[in-house]
Amino acid sequence: MFRRSIYKKPAQLRGMVEPGLITSAALDAVADAIRPGITTLELDAIAEQTIRERGAHSNFQMVDGYSHTVCASVNDQVVHGIPGGRVLEPGDIVSIDAGAETTEGWNGDSARTFIVPGGSDAELVAQRQELSDVTRGSMWAGIAALATRTHLGEVGAVIQDHIESNPLPSTGQPAGILRDYVGHGIGRSMHEPPTLFHYATPGRGAEIKPGLCICVEPMMTAGSEEVRVEDDDWTITTVDGSSGAHWEHSVAVHAGGIWVLTSPDGGAEGLAPFGITPAPIP
Repeated sequence: MFRRSIYKKPAQLRGMVEPGLITSAALDAVADAIRPGITTLELDAIAEQTIRERGAHSNFQMVDGYSHTVCASVNDQVVHGIPGGRVLEPGDIVSIDAGAETTEGWNGDSARTFIVPGGSDAELVAQRQELSDVTRGSMWAGIAALATRTHLGEVGAVIQDHIESNPLPSTGQPAGILRDYVGHGIGRSMHEPPTLFHYATPGRGAEIKPGLCICVEPMMTAGSEEVRVEDDDWTITTVDGSSGAHWEHSVAVHAGGIWVLTSPDGGAEGLAPFGITPAPIP
C-alpha cells in the first residue's frame, strides 16, 4: 500500500509559504479588531473576509461538522471554542485559532492568545498575561529546538522543560499542559502525520530533517491540566475554571534551516532569544 512521505520536496515547501502568510494576515486582522463589546462571531467574520480577499478559503470549514473560520476560546475555554454571540469583556483572555487553504491545495494553521484591553481586576489580568507569555515562550522554545534537535520527541521535552522552568509568578507553579491535544504535520491537509507531543514521551518521535512541516501548538492552563468537552462537542474547558492559552505556528524544516511559515519574518523575532536565525526557503 502506498503511503505518502511526511517529508516534502523543496517545491512543495515553497507552496506552503503563501497559506502561512494568509493565515497570519487573518490573525493580524483579528488582533486589530479585538476590543470590549465585539463578539467572537464578528471576529470570525473578519478572519473569513481576510482569507477570502487573499484568494484562499478557511480550512477549518472543511473539517466535518464545523462551519466557522476560526476557533475562539474565552477565559476557561482552552481550545476549539465555537464563535457565536459571546461579547468580549475587558480583561478576557481569548485564544484565536485560524487556518487557510490556497487554491493550490496547501494549508496554513496558527493560533494566538490575546488579552482584551481594560479590566477592573488587575491581578486577574496580570495572571492571564503571564499564562499567555509562558505559553508563547514554550512554543518558541519548541520551534527553536527544530533547528538543533534530531527527533520530535526532543522538541516535546524542550517545551515541557520551558514550562517547568518558568512557573507562573502568581501561583509559583508551572502551567498545566494539555496532554490529549497535540501538534501535527501540515501540508495538503491541515492535519497530517507526524504527531508532536508538547511534553516528554518515551518514544523518539519522527526524525527532524529537510521536508518536515510541523505545527507547534502548546495549550496551557493556569491551574489543573484536567479539562472537559462542553455540550457543543467541540469546546475544551478547564474543570477548575482556570484560564487557558494557546499559541501555534506552522514551521518548515529545509536544507538551509527552519522557516516559520505563519510569521512574515519567518520567526526571526521569536527565535532571536534562542540564538536561531531563520533561513528563507530557497
